[in-house]
Amino acid sequence: MIWLGVAFAVLLLLGVPIAFALGLAGVLGMVAGNHNLVTVPQRMFTSIDSFVLLAAPFYILAGEIMAKSGLTDRLIRLSMVLVGRLRGGTAYANILASVFFAGISGTAIADTAALGQIFIKGMPSEGYRKSFAAAVTVASSMIGPIIPPSVIMVIYAAVAQLSVIKLFLAGIVPGLLMGLACAIVVFAYGLRGELPKREVRLPKGDLVPLLRDGLLVGSLPVLIVGGTMSGAFTATEAGGIAVVYALLLGLVVFRNLGPAGLWDALTTTGRTTSTLFIVISCVSIASYVLTLGGIGQAASTLAVAFDGSPILFMLAVALVLLALGAVLDPGVQVLLFVPILMPIARSMEIDELQFSMVVLLVGNLSLITPPVGVVLFVACRIADMRVGVMFRAVLPFLVAEFAVVLLLILFPVLSSGLPGLLYTR
Repeated sequence: MIWLGVAFAVLLLLGVPIAFALGLAGVLGMVAGNHNLVTVPQRMFTSIDSFVLLAAPFYILAGEIMAKSGLTDRLIRLSMVLVGRLRGGTAYANILASVFFAGISGTAIADTAALGQIFIKGMPSEGYRKSFAAAVTVASSMIGPIIPPSVIMVIYAAVAQLSVIKLFLAGIVPGLLMGLACAIVVFAYGLRGELPKREVRLPKGDLVPLLRDGLLVGSLPVLIVGGTMSGAFTATEAGGIAVVYALLLGLVVFRNLGPAGLWDALTTTGRTTSTLFIVISCVSIASYVLTLGGIGQAASTLAVAFDGSPILFMLAVALVLLALGAVLDPGVQVLLFVPILMPIARSMEIDELQFSMVVLLVGNLSLITPPVGVVLFVACRIADMRVGVMFRAVLPFLVAEFAVVLLLILFPVLSSGLPGLLYTR
């Protein structure tokens, strides 16, 4: 394990991408431990040989098709109609659009890239500081991977051997709470008189089409969750159905999806899926070396210190993952640590869904913490802003969203209540 850690740190300092750094570090760890290197390709293949993981490219493609069908503009206009008249209304619309967009994207990066082009570049013309506009966009994008469908939840379900649909249901309330936390920060800025108020004029006859479009888009997560709960199809099959549904909306209903847009959606999905599966296969090598090194026994020994204190254990996990988020993105955190931590959580009789939501929410916050905050850098490129300036603007939102994590730790019903109520099979 020592060789693994040293090699990983050196490779990171040399600028090697995290996935390859972990994979190479794992190989070096196996060499140092005199383990058979034939295991390397075997582990890489078996880690992605999963029926559950097949759902990930489907959900990514469905989100890309919806985005290429011009739904982003429709969702933003609907959000402006609903909350745009409030002081700071465009900031609230930014958050609400992220909630809507979460139902089709499944990733924070897609949310930031799509909404950022409009909000980060448009809000300053209304009197907002550019740093504030970017901070709202970045913070609200954290909702994307929590409200279903979610790519990271598909990965988590495969690693932790949990039901994808239960994770989807468990993410609804935490996702809405994250949106509320962002809105509270915006409200606080508004009370200080720092936010403008905008007049929203809606052309006669536009409200009904906007509401219709919102319902059609919002029906996608309902279709996925409802169909899976009813047993009509599995979560993986639901991904394929989501793609067909997205194609029907883009080609038949909205008629905004052309051959170029469809090709772009397919190529983007191919690149994203390839990146995702490379990360999974490379991290599996490092995870295997950690297992051989006895990390599970070490973690179990450490967990004895928290015996009888599940809340303290989850708080410690949250703080450690938040610190590790400085160098590891949420997917890597899930792949490396969930196989180790989940058995400990189960032995302490912590609700599986509660623990999962805590891990997922904290992991997603690493997307907006430097130096490896991918979403932070995407927003910086859009806003043409330094990372330090961006992070200072995001910090109040980060604190508010971590407060949601604390609520999940203290109140299990926020995570497990909805799955327990709706999904009893």
